[in-house]
Amino acid sequence: MMISAQLLERFRKTIDRDDVVALLQAAVSRQSITGNEANFVDFLEERMIDLRLDPERADFLPGRPNIWGGRKGSGGGKRLLFIGHTDTVHVSGWEERWKGSEREDPFGGAVVDGEIWGRGTGDLKAGICSALAALQLVDKSGLKLQGDVAFAFVGDEESGEPGTGVSAGVKDYTRRVVAGEIERPDFAVYVEPTRLSVFPAQMGFFIADVKITGKSAYFGVPEVGVDALKAAHAVLAAIWDHSQAISTRAEHPLVGRAFALVTEINGGGYIAVPGECSLSLIRKLLPEENLDDAVAELEAAIRGVNLEDGIAIELDYPAGRDHRLGGSPAEVAADLQQIISLADALDAAMPGRGRIEGAPYWSEVPFLIDQIGCPAVYCAPGDITNCHTLEERVNIEEYVAGVVAFAAFIANHCGVVEA
Repeated sequence: MMISAQLLERFRKTIDRDDVVALLQAAVSRQSITGNEANFVDFLEERMIDLRLDPERADFLPGRPNIWGGRKGSGGGKRLLFIGHTDTVHVSGWEERWKGSEREDPFGGAVVDGEIWGRGTGDLKAGICSALAALQLVDKSGLKLQGDVAFAFVGDEESGEPGTGVSAGVKDYTRRVVAGEIERPDFAVYVEPTRLSVFPAQMGFFIADVKITGKSAYFGVPEVGVDALKAAHAVLAAIWDHSQAISTRAEHPLVGRAFALVTEINGGGYIAVPGECSLSLIRKLLPEENLDDAVAELEAAIRGVNLEDGIAIELDYPAGRDHRLGGSPAEVAADLQQIISLADALDAAMPGRGRIEGAPYWSEVPFLIDQIGCPAVYCAPGDITNCHTLEERVNIEEYVAGVVAFAAFIANHCGVVEA
Protein backbone atom coordinates (compact mmCIF):
# COMPACT_ATOMS: atom_id res chain seq x y z
CA MET A 1 0.00 0.00 0.00
CA MET A 2 1.31 3.44 -0.94
CA ILE A 3 1.65 6.14 1.71
CA SER A 4 -1.15 8.68 1.28
CA ALA A 5 -0.17 12.30 0.71
CA GLN A 6 -2.94 13.40 3.08
CA LEU A 7 -1.58 11.27 5.92
CA LEU A 8 1.96 12.52 5.40
CA GLU A 9 0.81 16.15 5.33
CA ARG A 10 -1.11 15.55 8.55
CA PHE A 11 2.06 14.37 10.25
CA ARG A 12 4.11 17.26 8.86
CA LYS A 13 1.65 19.80 10.25
CA THR A 14 1.48 18.11 13.64
CA ILE A 15 5.16 17.45 14.38
CA ASP A 16 6.87 19.73 16.89
CA ARG A 17 10.45 20.05 15.59
CA ASP A 18 11.79 21.64 18.75
CA ASP A 19 10.32 18.83 20.82
CA VAL A 20 11.86 16.01 18.77
CA VAL A 21 15.24 17.77 18.69
CA ALA A 22 15.11 18.18 22.47
CA LEU A 23 14.30 14.46 22.80
CA LEU A 24 17.47 13.49 20.94
CA GLN A 25 19.59 15.97 22.87
CA ALA A 26 18.28 14.54 26.14
CA ALA A 27 19.06 11.01 24.94
CA VAL A 28 22.62 11.96 24.00
CA SER A 29 23.11 13.56 27.42
CA ARG A 30 22.65 10.10 29.01
CA GLN A 31 26.17 8.70 28.65
CA SER A 32 25.83 5.02 27.81
CA ILE A 33 29.25 3.78 26.76
CA THR A 34 29.13 -0.03 26.63
CA GLY A 35 28.72 -1.30 30.18
CA ASN A 36 26.75 1.74 31.33
CA GLU A 37 23.54 1.01 29.44
CA ALA A 38 21.42 1.47 32.59
CA ASN A 39 21.93 5.24 32.49
CA PHE A 40 20.15 5.45 29.15
CA VAL A 41 17.62 2.72 29.95
CA ASP A 42 16.37 4.79 32.90
CA PHE A 43 15.65 7.62 30.45
CA LEU A 44 13.95 5.28 27.98
CA GLU A 45 11.76 3.81 30.69
CA GLU A 46 10.33 7.27 31.43
CA ARG A 47 9.64 7.94 27.75
CA MET A 48 8.05 4.54 27.27
CA ILE A 49 5.76 5.03 30.27
CA ASP A 50 4.68 8.36 28.79
CA LEU A 51 3.80 6.52 25.55
CA ARG A 52 1.79 3.85 27.43
CA LEU A 53 4.13 1.10 26.30
CA ASP A 54 4.09 -0.82 29.62
CA PRO A 55 7.87 -1.19 29.68
CA GLU A 56 9.60 -4.14 31.26
CA ARG A 57 13.29 -4.38 32.00
CA ALA A 58 15.65 -7.12 33.03
CA ASP A 59 19.41 -7.44 33.34
CA PHE A 60 21.13 -9.42 30.63
CA LEU A 61 24.26 -9.15 32.77
CA PRO A 62 24.47 -7.79 36.34
CA GLY A 63 23.64 -4.08 36.35
CA ARG A 64 23.16 -3.99 32.57
CA PRO A 65 19.48 -4.01 31.60
CA ASN A 66 17.48 -4.42 28.44
CA ILE A 67 14.09 -2.72 28.20
CA TRP A 68 11.13 -3.59 26.02
CA GLY A 69 7.45 -2.82 25.79
CA GLY A 70 4.53 -2.43 23.45
CA ARG A 71 1.05 -1.17 22.94
CA LYS A 72 -1.85 -3.27 21.72
CA GLY A 73 -3.92 -1.89 18.89
CA SER A 74 -7.68 -2.05 18.52
CA GLY A 75 -7.36 -5.36 16.66
CA GLY A 76 -6.98 -6.70 13.16
CA GLY A 77 -3.52 -5.28 12.47
CA LYS A 78 0.04 -6.56 12.49
CA ARG A 79 2.73 -6.31 15.17
CA LEU A 80 5.63 -4.01 14.31
CA LEU A 81 8.89 -3.89 16.27
CA PHE A 82 11.46 -1.10 16.47
CA ILE A 83 14.69 -2.30 18.03
CA GLY A 84 18.10 -0.78 18.67
CA HIS A 85 21.09 -0.93 20.97
CA THR A 86 21.48 1.38 23.93
CA ASP A 87 25.27 1.42 24.18
CA THR A 88 27.76 3.66 22.38
CA VAL A 89 31.48 3.55 21.75
CA HIS A 90 33.95 5.50 23.93
CA VAL A 91 34.70 9.22 23.69
CA SER A 92 38.50 9.11 23.92
CA GLY A 93 39.95 12.22 22.29
CA TRP A 94 36.62 13.98 21.83
CA GLU A 95 37.11 16.80 24.33
CA GLU A 96 40.68 17.37 23.15
CA ARG A 97 39.56 17.53 19.51
CA TRP A 98 36.82 20.12 20.19
CA LYS A 99 38.28 21.98 23.19
CA GLY A 100 36.99 25.53 23.41
CA SER A 101 34.15 25.00 20.93
CA GLU A 102 30.45 24.31 21.34
CA ARG A 103 31.17 20.67 20.43
CA GLU A 104 33.52 20.10 23.38
CA ASP A 105 31.07 18.08 25.50
CA PRO A 106 30.55 14.71 23.74
CA PHE A 107 27.22 14.40 25.55
CA GLY A 108 26.10 17.98 25.04
CA GLY A 109 24.05 17.50 21.88
CA ALA A 110 25.21 20.84 20.48
CA VAL A 111 23.42 22.11 17.38
CA VAL A 112 25.93 23.37 14.81
CA ASP A 113 25.01 24.26 11.23
CA GLY A 114 21.77 22.31 11.34
CA GLU A 115 23.29 19.17 12.86
CA ILE A 116 23.16 17.65 16.34
CA TRP A 117 26.61 16.65 17.56
CA GLY A 118 27.65 14.12 20.19
CA ARG A 119 28.49 10.54 20.92
CA GLY A 120 25.60 8.28 20.06
CA THR A 121 23.72 10.80 17.93
CA GLY A 122 23.91 8.58 14.87
CA ASP A 123 24.80 5.24 16.40
CA LEU A 124 22.04 5.02 17.21
CA LYS A 125 20.09 7.34 19.44
CA ALA A 126 18.61 9.25 16.49
CA GLY A 127 17.06 5.96 15.40
CA ILE A 128 15.66 5.20 18.83
CA CYS A 129 14.30 8.72 19.29
CA SER A 130 12.80 8.90 15.80
CA ALA A 131 10.90 5.65 16.43
CA LEU A 132 9.57 6.79 19.81
CA ALA A 133 8.73 10.26 18.50
CA ALA A 134 6.93 8.68 15.54
CA LEU A 135 4.50 6.86 17.81
CA GLN A 136 3.91 10.06 19.74
CA LEU A 137 3.24 11.82 16.42
CA VAL A 138 0.64 9.21 15.49
CA ASP A 139 -1.07 9.86 18.83
CA LYS A 140 -0.92 13.66 18.46
CA SER A 141 -2.43 13.34 15.00
CA GLY A 142 -5.58 11.85 16.47
CA LEU A 143 -5.14 8.35 15.07
CA LYS A 144 -5.61 4.99 16.80
CA LEU A 145 -3.69 1.96 15.62
CA GLN A 146 -5.32 -1.33 14.75
CA GLY A 147 -2.09 -3.32 15.00
CA ASP A 148 0.47 -3.47 17.78
CA VAL A 149 3.67 -1.42 18.06
CA ALA A 150 6.55 -2.80 20.12
CA PHE A 151 9.96 -1.47 21.09
CA ALA A 152 13.04 -3.27 22.37
CA PHE A 153 16.29 -1.61 23.40
CA VAL A 154 19.22 -3.91 24.09
CA GLY A 155 22.80 -3.50 25.29
CA ASP A 156 26.26 -4.83 24.50
CA GLU A 157 26.25 -4.31 20.73
CA GLU A 158 29.38 -2.18 20.52
CA SER A 159 32.74 -3.94 20.86
CA GLY A 160 35.14 -1.20 21.90
CA GLU A 161 35.38 -1.96 25.60
CA PRO A 162 37.33 -4.94 27.06
CA GLY A 163 35.18 -7.96 27.83
CA THR A 164 32.09 -6.55 26.14
CA GLY A 165 30.48 -6.39 22.73
CA VAL A 166 29.27 -9.97 22.28
CA SER A 167 25.59 -9.07 21.75
CA ALA A 168 24.68 -10.28 25.22
CA GLY A 169 21.64 -8.00 25.25
CA VAL A 170 19.99 -9.19 22.06
CA LYS A 171 20.81 -12.80 22.93
CA ASP A 172 18.78 -12.40 26.11
CA TYR A 173 15.95 -10.64 24.26
CA THR A 174 15.62 -13.27 21.53
CA ARG A 175 15.78 -16.04 24.13
CA ARG A 176 12.75 -14.50 25.81
CA VAL A 177 10.89 -14.27 22.48
CA VAL A 178 11.63 -17.93 21.72
CA ALA A 179 10.47 -18.88 25.23
CA GLY A 180 7.18 -17.03 24.71
CA GLU A 181 7.87 -14.37 27.37
CA ILE A 182 7.80 -11.63 24.71
CA GLU A 183 5.40 -11.65 21.76
CA ARG A 184 6.98 -12.26 18.37
CA PRO A 185 6.69 -9.36 15.90
CA ASP A 186 5.62 -9.70 12.26
CA PHE A 187 8.26 -7.25 11.01
CA ALA A 188 11.16 -5.38 12.63
CA VAL A 189 13.13 -2.24 11.94
CA TYR A 190 16.55 -2.20 13.57
CA VAL A 191 17.40 1.48 13.86
CA GLU A 192 21.05 1.47 12.82
CA PRO A 193 21.96 4.61 10.82
CA THR A 194 21.25 4.35 7.08
CA ARG A 195 20.68 8.00 6.06
CA LEU A 196 17.04 6.94 5.60
CA SER A 197 17.85 4.19 3.13
CA VAL A 198 16.48 0.70 3.75
CA PHE A 199 18.98 -2.13 4.18
CA PRO A 200 17.41 -5.58 3.68
CA ALA A 201 20.83 -7.26 3.36
CA GLN A 202 24.01 -7.11 5.40
CA MET A 203 27.50 -8.50 5.30
CA GLY A 204 28.70 -11.17 7.69
CA PHE A 205 32.14 -11.28 9.22
CA PHE A 206 34.64 -13.11 11.33
CA ILE A 207 37.90 -11.94 12.86
CA ALA A 208 40.85 -14.31 12.91
CA ASP A 209 43.91 -13.87 15.11
CA VAL A 210 46.84 -15.84 13.70
CA LYS A 211 49.84 -16.65 15.89
CA ILE A 212 52.97 -17.93 14.17
CA THR A 213 55.65 -19.42 16.41
CA GLY A 214 59.20 -20.34 15.44
CA LYS A 215 62.39 -20.23 17.50
CA SER A 216 64.27 -17.12 18.49
CA ALA A 217 68.07 -17.05 18.15
CA TYR A 218 70.92 -14.54 18.38
CA PHE A 219 71.26 -12.68 15.09
CA GLY A 220 74.84 -13.85 14.62
CA VAL A 221 73.76 -17.47 14.37
CA PRO A 222 70.42 -17.32 12.55
CA GLU A 223 70.79 -20.92 11.43
CA VAL A 224 69.90 -22.14 14.93
CA GLY A 225 66.61 -20.23 14.93
CA VAL A 226 63.35 -20.62 13.03
CA ASP A 227 62.19 -17.30 11.60
CA ALA A 228 58.52 -16.65 12.44
CA LEU A 229 58.52 -13.33 10.58
CA LYS A 230 59.67 -15.00 7.38
CA ALA A 231 56.88 -17.57 7.80
CA ALA A 232 54.44 -14.73 8.35
CA HIS A 233 55.41 -13.27 4.99
CA ALA A 234 54.35 -16.52 3.29
CA VAL A 235 51.13 -16.66 5.32
CA LEU A 236 50.29 -13.08 4.39
CA ALA A 237 50.80 -13.84 0.72
CA ALA A 238 48.43 -16.82 1.03
CA ILE A 239 45.79 -14.65 2.76
CA TRP A 240 45.96 -11.99 0.06
CA ASP A 241 45.73 -14.62 -2.67
CA HIS A 242 42.72 -16.09 -0.89
CA SER A 243 41.12 -12.66 -0.64
CA GLN A 244 41.54 -12.14 -4.37
CA ALA A 245 40.02 -15.53 -5.13
CA ILE A 246 36.89 -15.03 -3.01
CA SER A 247 36.47 -11.48 -4.27
CA THR A 248 36.37 -12.51 -7.91
CA ARG A 249 34.07 -15.50 -7.62
CA ALA A 250 30.83 -13.67 -6.68
CA GLU A 251 29.28 -10.26 -6.22
CA HIS A 252 26.08 -9.50 -4.30
CA PRO A 253 23.90 -6.75 -5.81
CA LEU A 254 23.55 -4.93 -2.46
CA VAL A 255 26.55 -6.01 -0.40
CA GLY A 256 29.28 -6.19 -3.05
CA ARG A 257 32.23 -8.58 -2.95
CA ALA A 258 33.80 -10.66 -0.21
CA PHE A 259 37.37 -10.15 0.95
CA ALA A 260 39.89 -10.86 3.71
CA LEU A 261 41.55 -7.74 5.08
CA VAL A 262 44.69 -7.97 7.21
CA THR A 263 44.29 -5.30 9.90
CA GLU A 264 47.32 -5.77 12.17
CA ILE A 265 50.72 -7.46 12.31
CA ASN A 266 53.26 -7.66 15.12
CA GLY A 267 56.56 -9.51 15.23
CA GLY A 268 60.27 -9.41 15.69
CA GLY A 269 62.51 -7.93 18.30
CA TYR A 270 65.98 -6.49 18.82
CA ILE A 271 68.94 -8.11 17.02
CA ALA A 272 67.44 -11.59 17.11
CA VAL A 273 65.74 -14.07 14.82
CA PRO A 274 62.01 -13.38 15.32
CA GLY A 275 60.56 -16.24 17.33
CA GLU A 276 56.94 -15.10 17.18
CA CYS A 277 54.71 -13.12 14.86
CA SER A 278 51.00 -12.43 15.11
CA LEU A 279 48.49 -10.93 12.74
CA SER A 280 44.78 -10.23 12.66
CA LEU A 281 42.35 -10.16 9.78
CA ILE A 282 38.67 -9.63 9.17
CA ARG A 283 36.77 -11.61 6.57
CA LYS A 284 33.68 -10.11 4.92
CA LEU A 285 30.98 -12.62 3.97
CA LEU A 286 28.18 -12.22 1.45
CA PRO A 287 24.59 -13.21 2.35
CA GLU A 288 24.78 -16.49 0.45
CA GLU A 289 28.01 -17.58 2.20
CA ASN A 290 28.16 -19.96 5.15
CA LEU A 291 30.33 -18.79 8.03
CA ASP A 292 31.67 -22.24 8.92
CA ASP A 293 32.62 -22.88 5.30
CA ALA A 294 34.34 -19.50 5.05
CA VAL A 295 36.43 -20.23 8.15
CA ALA A 296 37.39 -23.64 6.79
CA GLU A 297 38.47 -22.07 3.48
CA LEU A 298 40.69 -19.55 5.23
CA GLU A 299 42.28 -22.18 7.43
CA ALA A 300 42.97 -24.37 4.39
CA ALA A 301 44.66 -21.45 2.64
CA ILE A 302 46.87 -20.71 5.66
CA ARG A 303 47.75 -24.29 6.53
CA GLY A 304 48.46 -25.08 2.90
CA VAL A 305 51.52 -22.80 2.93
CA ASN A 306 54.85 -24.63 2.62
CA LEU A 307 56.63 -23.56 5.81
CA GLU A 308 59.98 -24.34 7.39
CA ASP A 309 60.10 -27.17 9.90
CA GLY A 310 59.61 -25.89 13.41
CA ILE A 311 56.90 -23.33 12.55
CA ALA A 312 53.60 -23.68 14.42
CA ILE A 313 50.40 -21.82 13.58
CA GLU A 314 47.48 -21.18 15.93
CA LEU A 315 44.19 -19.53 14.94
CA ASP A 316 41.66 -17.94 17.24
CA TYR A 317 38.30 -16.33 16.50
CA PRO A 318 37.63 -13.71 19.21
CA ALA A 319 34.47 -12.02 17.90
CA GLY A 320 31.62 -14.51 18.16
CA ARG A 321 28.16 -12.93 17.87
CA ASP A 322 25.15 -14.92 16.68
CA HIS A 323 27.67 -17.58 15.58
CA ARG A 324 30.47 -18.81 17.82
CA LEU A 325 33.08 -17.66 15.27
CA GLY A 326 31.61 -14.32 14.16
CA GLY A 327 28.51 -12.66 12.80
CA SER A 328 26.35 -14.27 10.14
CA PRO A 329 25.36 -12.43 6.98
CA ALA A 330 21.65 -11.82 6.57
CA GLU A 331 19.11 -10.97 3.90
CA VAL A 332 15.37 -10.67 3.41
CA ALA A 333 13.67 -10.25 0.06
CA ALA A 334 13.82 -6.62 -1.01
CA ASP A 335 10.39 -6.82 -2.60
CA LEU A 336 8.54 -7.58 0.66
CA GLN A 337 5.49 -5.34 0.95
CA GLN A 338 6.70 -3.98 4.29
CA ILE A 339 10.00 -2.88 2.71
CA ILE A 340 8.25 -1.25 -0.23
CA SER A 341 5.94 0.60 2.17
CA LEU A 342 8.83 1.78 4.36
CA ALA A 343 10.86 2.93 1.36
CA ASP A 344 7.83 4.79 0.01
CA ALA A 345 7.31 6.57 3.35
CA LEU A 346 10.95 7.64 3.48
CA ASP A 347 10.95 8.98 -0.07
CA ALA A 348 7.71 10.86 0.56
CA ALA A 349 9.08 12.41 3.76
CA MET A 350 12.44 13.36 2.21
CA PRO A 351 12.55 12.98 -1.57
CA GLY A 352 15.48 10.89 -2.75
CA ARG A 353 15.64 8.77 0.39
CA GLY A 354 14.21 5.28 0.82
CA ARG A 355 16.78 3.70 -1.46
CA ILE A 356 17.25 -0.08 -1.16
CA GLU A 357 20.88 -0.73 -0.26
CA GLY A 358 23.09 -3.19 1.59
CA ALA A 359 24.51 -2.63 5.07
CA PRO A 360 28.27 -1.94 4.97
CA TYR A 361 28.48 -3.15 8.56
CA TRP A 362 27.41 -6.04 10.76
CA SER A 363 24.78 -5.57 13.43
CA GLU A 364 22.20 -7.72 15.16
CA VAL A 365 19.50 -8.35 12.54
CA PRO A 366 20.54 -12.04 12.15
CA PHE A 367 19.22 -12.70 15.65
CA LEU A 368 15.78 -11.52 14.51
CA ILE A 369 15.76 -13.19 11.10
CA ASP A 370 17.39 -16.50 11.98
CA GLN A 371 16.46 -17.05 15.62
CA ILE A 372 12.91 -15.72 15.95
CA GLY A 373 11.93 -15.91 12.28
CA CYS A 374 11.08 -12.22 11.92
CA PRO A 375 11.88 -10.37 8.68
CA ALA A 376 13.93 -7.30 9.56
CA VAL A 377 15.76 -4.39 7.98
CA TYR A 378 18.02 -1.57 9.07
CA CYS A 379 16.69 1.96 8.74
CA ALA A 380 17.21 5.23 10.61
CA PRO A 381 18.58 8.74 10.35
CA GLY A 382 22.35 9.10 10.71
CA ASP A 383 25.44 8.46 8.62
CA ILE A 384 27.52 5.41 9.54
CA THR A 385 30.65 7.05 8.10
CA ASN A 386 30.84 9.59 10.94
CA CYS A 387 29.81 7.20 13.72
CA HIS A 388 32.58 5.94 16.03
CA THR A 389 34.55 9.07 15.06
CA LEU A 390 35.14 12.44 16.72
CA GLU A 391 32.69 13.98 14.25
CA GLU A 392 29.56 11.97 15.04
CA ARG A 393 26.46 14.00 14.26
CA VAL A 394 22.99 13.83 12.70
CA ASN A 395 21.39 16.24 10.27
CA ILE A 396 18.25 17.73 11.83
CA GLU A 397 16.24 17.78 8.59
CA GLU A 398 17.01 14.10 8.05
CA TYR A 399 16.13 13.27 11.65
CA VAL A 400 12.79 15.11 11.51
CA ALA A 401 12.00 13.45 8.17
CA GLY A 402 12.75 10.11 9.81
CA VAL A 403 10.16 10.79 12.51
CA VAL A 404 7.52 11.67 9.90
CA ALA A 405 8.40 8.65 7.74
CA PHE A 406 8.31 6.23 10.67
CA ALA A 407 4.94 7.64 11.74
CA ALA A 408 3.59 7.10 8.21
CA PHE A 409 5.02 3.57 8.12
CA ILE A 410 3.52 2.71 11.52
CA ALA A 411 0.12 3.94 10.37
CA ASN A 412 0.36 2.12 7.05
CA HIS A 413 1.69 -1.14 8.47
CA CYS A 414 -0.59 -1.36 11.50
CA GLY A 415 -3.68 0.30 10.09
CA VAL A 416 -5.43 3.26 11.72
CA VAL A 417 -8.83 4.58 12.67
CA GLU A 418 -9.72 8.02 13.97
CA ALA A 419 -9.34 8.22 17.74
